[in-house]
Amino acid sequence: MLGHMILITPFKARYLDKTYFELAYDATKLALRDANKNDANITHKDLQSTVYGIYNELFERQFMPDIFTNSYIGMNDKPGTRIASGGATGGYTVRMAFAEVASGLSDLCLCIGVEKCNDCYDEQTGTTTPEVLNAIAYSADMTYEYPMGMMAASSYVSMVNAHYDEFGNPSEEQMALVSVKNHGNAMLNPKAQSPMEITVQDVLNSRIICYPFKMLDCCLYSEASAALILANEEKVKELGVENPIWITGVGAANTDCFIGNRESIGRLYSNINAAKVAYKMAGLDYDRIKDQIDIAELHDAFSGQEVISYEELGFVPFGEGGKWIEDGGPMLDGELPCCPCGGLIGCGHAVGATGIMSTGEAALQLRGDAGKHQCAIEKGRAISHSIGGPGAAYAAVIVMANEEGLEKP
Repeated sequence: MLGHMILITPFKARYLDKTYFELAYDATKLALRDANKNDANITHKDLQSTVYGIYNELFERQFMPDIFTNSYIGMNDKPGTRIASGGATGGYTVRMAFAEVASGLSDLCLCIGVEKCNDCYDEQTGTTTPEVLNAIAYSADMTYEYPMGMMAASSYVSMVNAHYDEFGNPSEEQMALVSVKNHGNAMLNPKAQSPMEITVQDVLNSRIICYPFKMLDCCLYSEASAALILANEEKVKELGVENPIWITGVGAANTDCFIGNRESIGRLYSNINAAKVAYKMAGLDYDRIKDQIDIAELHDAFSGQEVISYEELGFVPFGEGGKWIEDGGPMLDGELPCCPCGGLIGCGHAVGATGIMSTGEAALQLRGDAGKHQCAIEKGRAISHSIGGPGAAYAAVIVMANEEGLEKP
């Protein structure tokens, strides 16, 4: 079990005045401040190792950006490991930091994600967007998929359309409800990039990106950083941490990177398998998980994928995700709030930082420190979820509990 301290910088379209390693410094400094609320007097010198979540060298315009970050935040002469697994980078980074501490290699480990994507300026168009999209497209197969125009949206939309063909959901209206929910939740989160009060019709009227995804069905790429400090149980007691949050389950799985090779295009088995591993480790039941956790921070890069994730993570049976959101199940006042911080659609998607942000947000909920988007906490447990890579081949699920959650069956 591991307690952790959390801090997240605001998600923005672009930080004109900061480098990626300065953003990482900001999150590190704020995480240390959070850790020292009880006069623990921890400094960067006490951190024994670091795990870096930095997805894409082209975003940072720097190969091996982790070593430059390592030096800037004062972690010279200590081990540091970089994780890069697409949109799941943050979740896998938390997993590696957990392993660092659980194995006994470190008593205190800094888990930090950062992304600075919008300095990739395109001289021909005068914008950053084409270069950002091209950098992401390099994650696709370069022999066949990239030359045919594979992008993140087209990769996800293939799975959503196949799911619709098999189960009859999610419909365009059901996907739009996700966008309305998450943009609306973001209005309660001062760190969110895209807070908006919109309607289903607003989503349906927004321009088509990759049918049936509309502009408002898609997350925005962001610049931000997020940091957690993970500690073992003895260190948590030594530091006198009040209301520690414990990581009780960690699951991850990779599926075939070629969507067409999978047993079912409309089911993401990396999601299913990662969830089952995490729940089993935490002593939870996949078939009853909705009744065992208070909130879920999901990877909603595209609205349709959130609906599918309801089913793959065991919240509802396959084919019922669309109806569940129609009935209000994942709303802030629903039976299991999903993405109360606004998720990627509302908060933003700073790829390397996103899964760390969602883990931190889930932990803040369990601490009762989520501010205006705080949900009712009764069971004392929450999950964060990350997916990414070609065809969302990577998936990670983190289960957390507060002190009360540890005691409940």
